[in-house]
Amino acid sequence: MENAIFEAALDQLTSGGYARLTMEGVAAAARTGKAALYRRWASKVELVIGALDSTLPRPHGVPDLGSARAELLQLIGLFTDAIGSSAGAAMHALMAELSQQQAEVFKDFIVQRVIEPIKDTILDILRRGVERGDVRPGAVSPLVADVVPSMLMFQVKIRDRELAPDFAVRLVDDVLVPLIRQP
Repeated sequence: MENAIFEAALDQLTSGGYARLTMEGVAAAARTGKAALYRRWASKVELVIGALDSTLPRPHGVPDLGSARAELLQLIGLFTDAIGSSAGAAMHALMAELSQQQAEVFKDFIVQRVIEPIKDTILDILRRGVERGDVRPGAVSPLVADVVPSMLMFQVKIRDRELAPDFAVRLVDDVLVPLIRQP
């Protein structure tokens, strides 16, 4: 039942925007009662965060694939796929619609749930790369780890367009590998 509720919330968010999303509409689309929603989520903010949290990928645990390049491609591919998903479309609709003040609670969620875990995972990948010898030690830095989430947000939020199918490969090969590789 929770999946149906989350799917209904993301669908309403994507099709009608945050202002038009209602607990009543979500309940009707999910074929449940409004009271059932309020027992679990006190507000539509909590419901939307729950829906996004349940559907966005978790970047932790990128396995050792033998090269930083392969691991970065896997991680970035996970998030480029998510950007093209219903959760990605819902996040885009949400962030495009809300004022700065309204978006603050969602921004905190995105930073804690998406951006910081991506950065932590990138730093883990880079540390493994240093141990293998395919990453220079100076590349293991928060600034280098900022490149991936920054580029993803820039492409989606500022350029306001879908990611090209080869975006992950171009980001890794044209930006990250030259930035992190051993001289």
